[in-house]
Amino acid sequence: MIPVLIRSTARSALLLFAVAVLVFAATELLPGDAVQARTRGRAGEVELARLREQAGLDDPAWQRFGGWLSGFLHGDAGRSLINDRPVSVLVAERLPATLALTAAALLIAVPLMLLAAWVAGSTRLGSPASGVIAAAAAVPQVVVAGALVALFSGLLHWLPRVSLLPIGQSPWQRPELLVLPTLSLALPAAAFGAGLLAGAVADVRRLPHVEDAVLRGVPHWRVAVRHVLPLLTAPLLHVLAVIYGGLIAATTVVETVFGYNGLGELLVSSVANRDVPTVQAVALLSAAVVLAGLWLADVVRGGTA
Repeated sequence: MIPVLIRSTARSALLLFAVAVLVFAATELLPGDAVQARTRGRAGEVELARLREQAGLDDPAWQRFGGWLSGFLHGDAGRSLINDRPVSVLVAERLPATLALTAAALLIAVPLMLLAAWVAGSTRLGSPASGVIAAAAAVPQVVVAGALVALFSGLLHWLPRVSLLPIGQSPWQRPELLVLPTLSLALPAAAFGAGLLAGAVADVRRLPHVEDAVLRGVPHWRVAVRHVLPLLTAPLLHVLAVIYGGLIAATTVVETVFGYNGLGELLVSSVANRDVPTVQAVALLSAAVVLAGLWLADVVRGGTA
């Protein structure tokens, strides 16, 4: 157990460092900088040079990366290059909205995923069900969002087209604003997770004691809960970590489409404004959440091996 814990922790730390390097390198390759985005062409060369020097943008890339990473490890994510506010405050304002959105999506996605994986993993319905699940998982997120808007807002007029949640306000005060973004995240995630889990379900269902329970006429729900689900702990945790990572990544699309003020929308706007410290903080936080889930899955699998 201890070697697994050490190995998994070391791998997660190295991956997180690699993500930090890649994020920083990607922001370095973006055309323009935060000073140009903030002044919008209204400043001359002398003024631009002064503002770049104040923001530290003239320092060598390795020095800026080292300073940012050192500050981040000490709890200081820096200040926004656009409004000079602490990045930690910007993230804290948006984090509850994104957590509420991804939690609601996960509550819907997990039962749908388990049901679809059970059907796809069955001998009788495996092939056609797997094809439907693969097709559903391949539909782009923006297409799902557009279809849901067309149905529930355009045709039925049940829900608002956009989710303009004021920054800092709890989304639970306006639950109707959560419905369309949540479904846009949950439906593709459920299909993708079911495709990953179906093979493991099929393997467990072929075990002798499971087949014996089915032949004895034990209800399918009881077979699933008592005989199949306990043997899926490790692969289920891996799949949950992967789909939660997918949910976090997909918030950049869904929050932008619906005007939902969460971390995903903050990331997109920060990239557009070349606000490098904010981009780095949001991207690294998202990666850390995903890696934490994978680390937990590795530890559980190592402990049960």
